Amino acid sequence: MAKKRPQTKSSRPQPHGAGGEVPVVGAREACPCGSGRRYKACHGRAAAHAATELVQRPFEGLPGECDWVALRELVPAATVELTLKDGLPEGVPSVTLATVLPMAWPALRRDDGSVLLGLQNDTASGDISRDLADTLQRALVAEPGTPVEGRRAPSGAPRLQDLLAAEGAFEPVVHSGFEFWVPDAENATPEVAASLERANSAAIPTVKLAGVDAAYWCETPEKNHLRWVMPHEEEHLLDALARLHAAGTSSLGEGTRLVGSFRAHGLTVPVWDLPSGVGAEEIEKPAAQFAERLAAALAVTEPLTPEERRARGGLTNRQVTLS
Repeated sequence: MAKKRPQTKSSRPQPHGAGGEVPVVGAREACPCGSGRRYKACHGRAAAHAATELVQRPFEGLPGECDWVALRELVPAATVELTLKDGLPEGVPSVTLATVLPMAWPALRRDDGSVLLGLQNDTASGDISRDLADTLQRALVAEPGTPVEGRRAPSGAPRLQDLLAAEGAFEPVVHSGFEFWVPDAENATPEVAASLERANSAAIPTVKLAGVDAAYWCETPEKNHLRWVMPHEEEHLLDALARLHAAGTSSLGEGTRLVGSFRAHGLTVPVWDLPSGVGAEEIEKPAAQFAERLAAALAVTEPLTPEERRARGGLTNRQVTLS
């Protein structure tokens, strides 16, 4: 057996980099901390864990968490003006969150210095918030007129919750198309015009309801739907929905039906089928009335009845996890 080398004070690893941070290097390279081990077997192990560890609710703590989830997973074309904690840097007139950007860019610094941050992009780690914050920080200092590529955010880097103001409303503006990509869509180049046409043709018509939070009507060829992102704890919400379903009060009016739910970024998204003739305006009042019934059901603390348990089982069996 090989002898163990004695540990002396002079041979202890010394951290490199500002604030004692260890730089990221290749997995098979020597770790910069000076341990003598390869990076993957030393500090790279923690970095790899941080990159793959899934944050279940990446938007928790941000104003409008439910709308963040909706824009990430459900809404084709929407924008929101973002407010930074420390204010806008010099030369950056505005920062706008967008569902999708041209060429699926993670972010874009426009010619006028304004920043567009794309939400519906693949991220390199298990923390969407950290990756988006890293992209935003790089976009703020990018050269005007250039896109920002995606990357894995450094371990310990700020999250959106560290960069965005905690107060104020999060108010999405849903668009019928992607003309917000360019300041002057009518005079866009043929390539940009063709890209806009393709994107617009694929977008599902979507409308955000005004009377309740984070509920989105959408139109499909066969039927319409209402998809409603809710902030309540999942098990408690499913119990409440089961109570309403068993009582025959889970619909939004004649011809509508609660068909199941999505699970996305730690929140639950009930979905209703609507007749093709039912538009967003017509569902506003029934949605507001349902919100009142749901609040009453959420307040009930008694165990579910056998009929309610059967209803809950049906809802659970029709639940799909998006993320």
